Amino acid sequence: MIEIRHLRKEYENATPLQDVSTVIRDGDIIAVIGPSGTGKSTLLRCLNLLERPDAGQIFVDGTDITEKGCNASKIRQKMGMVFQSFNLFHHMTVIENIMYAPVKLRQYSRQAAYDKGMNLLRKVGLAERAMNYPDALSGGQKQRVAIARALAMDPDIILFDEPTSALDPTMVGEVQAVIEELARSGKTIMIVTHEMAFARKIANRVFYMDEGGIYEDSTPEEIFLHPQKEKTRWFVKKLKVLTLEIRSRDYDFVGADAEIDKYCYKNRISPKLCLRMQSVVEELCQQILLPIQETPDILVTIEYAEEQEDAVITVEYSGGFLLEETENQLAYAVLQARASSIEYEDLAMSDRQIVHVKIRQE
Repeated sequence: MIEIRHLRKEYENATPLQDVSTVIRDGDIIAVIGPSGTGKSTLLRCLNLLERPDAGQIFVDGTDITEKGCNASKIRQKMGMVFQSFNLFHHMTVIENIMYAPVKLRQYSRQAAYDKGMNLLRKVGLAERAMNYPDALSGGQKQRVAIARALAMDPDIILFDEPTSALDPTMVGEVQAVIEELARSGKTIMIVTHEMAFARKIANRVFYMDEGGIYEDSTPEEIFLHPQKEKTRWFVKKLKVLTLEIRSRDYDFVGADAEIDKYCYKNRISPKLCLRMQSVVEELCQQILLPIQETPDILVTIEYAEEQEDAVITVEYSGGFLLEETENQLAYAVLQARASSIEYEDLAMSDRQIVHVKIRQE
């Protein structure tokens, strides 16, 4: 079992891990997902002490591995790590790469290490490549050798740092198949990946990382189908998000149109859908809500779903006013014409209203 308590890792210009606490149970298969720069790889590197945490503790089977004087080499023998860039020794053959650590660190005889290495190569389908050098292998084959090398130390825990990100798409499947087979062995696995379908298939837990830590920790079903937190939902649904805050009656709607234009250009949103977004914001906020608010307090969130090619504009505002009650029925008619649906959230006992306006690209 691994227990992480208040882990922190700082660099000169960033703090990817601010306060991470979790428990990883024996046999857990954890997919670690999230945007770039949110500390996914840093977390793995701290676990096997390739990076020293600046604060916090990591316990592996009850031993605090962050304690001064802890034998890092001994800890790493319990944790195999597979890197995205393979990290094979190019001057050694495939079998020599696999034999090196068992002979040097575990005092295996060369014959025992060879026999073990060949057995592992058979498991990953590369026994016939044993005498080749890494430069003669494809990317997928190199990664399978790297997995065999990690397994050669009989680790209890295996850490995969984006193992398919450096591969040609045609080679991803062969590496994923080996990892799937390994997942059935009962070992504890953590895998940083951008392959969402694979993460959902292989894991029993998913860490979504953001805001300096584990932002959401749940089952694959919950994370991918029913995420509880906003940023998780944005990420797994591949939503592109723009927010606008309207706090003044003199709000710059011309500037807002320019922001929406920029947002649409950046995310390759069609000009037609972009115009619909701008029209909805204008009619809903400028024509309907702003005239009735003495002190404007309107938050606009535009979400574009790349896969569905549609957008949802969520507007949160003070007061229990419903849009259809507006005196400006022309503006409401234009809003209805632009929207495929208009839905309110049920905010009982609240003085705020939230409405979701869905716009389809027709």
